[in-house]
Amino acid sequence: MKIGIVQFSPAWENPDESINILNKLFEKGKYECDALIFPEMTLTGFTMRSVQFAEDIDGISTSYFIKLAKEMRTHIFAGIIEKDEDKIYNSLVHFDNKGIITARYRKIHPFSYAGEDKNYVPGNELVITKIGAYKIGLSVCYDLRFPELYRLYGKAGVDVIINIANWPAPRIDHWKTLLKARAIENQCFVIGVNRTGSDGKNEYNGSSAVFAPLGEQHAFIENSEGVFVTEIDLGQAGKVRESLPFLKDIKLI
Repeated sequence: MKIGIVQFSPAWENPDESINILNKLFEKGKYECDALIFPEMTLTGFTMRSVQFAEDIDGISTSYFIKLAKEMRTHIFAGIIEKDEDKIYNSLVHFDNKGIITARYRKIHPFSYAGEDKNYVPGNELVITKIGAYKIGLSVCYDLRFPELYRLYGKAGVDVIINIANWPAPRIDHWKTLLKARAIENQCFVIGVNRTGSDGKNEYNGSSAVFAPLGEQHAFIENSEGVFVTEIDLGQAGKVRESLPFLKDIKLI
């Protein structure tokens, strides 16, 4: 499966300008891939002004990614500030290659250190989606520090876990280490997509990465903007679990 990692610096709290930035990135080349993955809160950056930027189903982010999925004929995983009646969520949405919303994961662990818990409602369930026969677990940024979520995905037999993030540069070693650990302990691919640039409070250096089921670093992109295509064999997860059936020995969950 060919995965397109979209690593860029969104325009702070400016969805229209972020769309312009993305369109310019896509104009630079023809990217043929099965899925495109974007950072957390893709078009705004990690804003705490959730009320101002929350979107209904016909919002600017959803409309843009539906259109892009159709035009590029690819699956898209993007971060959207989702409004559902009186609740606002930090969500990761899967659009299929026809532009249909296939799955919606709501971040379970808001980042209280930055006040996210005061501006977003936490989700309460893991979400597994699929591309073809392959199972994909979804997560967002700070979730990465809570291995119990990923353990549940491992027990469910996912082939890959995606994490989209706005993870600051000063703690980027944690990011890389935790991505690798989540891959090793759950014997699946883990794809982490982070942003670059600055939001006025934090600096970001990307460091988007792909780790294979035995922990091998399959891709690592630091301090660069663009669409980075990497090919992975998602069938490898099943083979590793069959040859090294460690997950069968889990006792406490």
